Amino acid sequence: MNTPSSVAADSASSVDHGSLPAWEQDDLPAPLPFSVGNLFRTIGPGAILLAAAIGGGEWIIGPLTTIKYGRGILWIATIGIVLQTIFNLEAARYTMYTGEPIITGIMRLRPGSRIWSWFYIFIGVAQLATPALAKGCATVLFAAFAGRLSGPEDDSAVNMIGVGVILFGVMLLLSGKHIEKVLELLSWAMIAFIFSFLFLVNILFVPFRQWVETARGFLVIQSLPEKVDWILLATFAATAGSGGLGNLAISNWFRDKGFAMGSKVGAIGNVLAGDHTGLKHVGVTFPMTTGNLDRWRTWWRYAVLDQTALWGLGCFLGMYLNVNLAASIIPSADVVNEATAGAYQAQYMADKLWKGFWLLTLINGFWILFSTHLGNTDVLIRTVSDICWSAFPSVRKRPIGLLYAMLLGLLTAWAVVAVHLGNVLQLFKVLGIVANPIMAIAAIQIWRVNTRFLPKEIRPPFWRQAGLIVCALAYGGMTLALLYDRFRQV
Repeated sequence: MNTPSSVAADSASSVDHGSLPAWEQDDLPAPLPFSVGNLFRTIGPGAILLAAAIGGGEWIIGPLTTIKYGRGILWIATIGIVLQTIFNLEAARYTMYTGEPIITGIMRLRPGSRIWSWFYIFIGVAQLATPALAKGCATVLFAAFAGRLSGPEDDSAVNMIGVGVILFGVMLLLSGKHIEKVLELLSWAMIAFIFSFLFLVNILFVPFRQWVETARGFLVIQSLPEKVDWILLATFAATAGSGGLGNLAISNWFRDKGFAMGSKVGAIGNVLAGDHTGLKHVGVTFPMTTGNLDRWRTWWRYAVLDQTALWGLGCFLGMYLNVNLAASIIPSADVVNEATAGAYQAQYMADKLWKGFWLLTLINGFWILFSTHLGNTDVLIRTVSDICWSAFPSVRKRPIGLLYAMLLGLLTAWAVVAVHLGNVLQLFKVLGIVANPIMAIAAIQIWRVNTRFLPKEIRPPFWRQAGLIVCALAYGGMTLALLYDRFRQV
């Protein structure tokens, strides 16, 4: 006669769980009843990703691309944001069912967890270990308080400020007991400041007809320029949203927020603050009962609004307001580069209306860049920590918070050196270039994970699966265009 435990074991062994151990099983926790008030109590991962997304793409690459090629190039940003929204939600779908971040789901695919763990560690370091945004913060702070742009003679001072920015970010990440909660609170505050300022200056300085022209650029697909800088275009397409590893990390924040089955798995606590919260290395799924499916539909509504109304719309508005201002104020690409676009706008507004706009504009630029630097730092460390936690049993002998702190220390040591290695645009292009193959490969893997491991009742509908394939083709095509362009120039 079979005992309940043996039946459960037989059931678990019959489930396709890929290259990692089978999941545990429990009922799906009940979400808060769906309402506007509970919406703001429940969402949050989108705010973290939005704060991380509104950075170099909006302050540097978006304005630079628009000024160089005109507003007719902006439809690329719209497509990028739409595709990345689908990507993010499908990554979150797996996490809401299993409690595992999507990277763990990917490691369940062939050829196995060891191959995919090292692949994503390597490509994640290649994309985000370069402190491009910290260097950007440093140039903005120097200009704000020196009253002028930095020159070659100021490199030492700018690099010192960059080191200070890096250390300030580390202090914030380790300042609270729960890292996700610290990031979420900081993100909401930075988003509120950035958007308030951007709306104000757009209303004050941009004529209505320019608002309409910018909107048309986002909505009407036009032909690409004949001689296009493919590196700049690829960086623009990726960073219009989050671009690369940041999109994958949304599922880590969903877990740590306690979304759906994430509450059954645990979170990364700050070991330096005495938080030794346990984190399971194997997820927990729920049976397809009527009650669980009813709860799932409410959780999914919260997730959709988190990623569409908060993240997707926020990315669109962030890019729109930044490029609308820049394209209306800056006369041509000949007068600016990646370092001077923000300063040009600050000086224009200071001369036209109030001298205080010089400082306010550059401080806003600092928060735009710093929010992304902070988010990218957490993305890299969080992703590598979760990969090691799932793939390497020896790592689990100590709290994952300690692993997070140790990896953050290693990244900080490298960043202090790397901040000296190039200018802002050179460093930032590395981020954008690597983001494209990450998006292309991961989109296919997410499609495979969600159609292989998820029960049919909660698998993505066909149009969402098609969206992932289009995402893979779009960013894969951009990667091939980059490679062809580089090969042609050799």
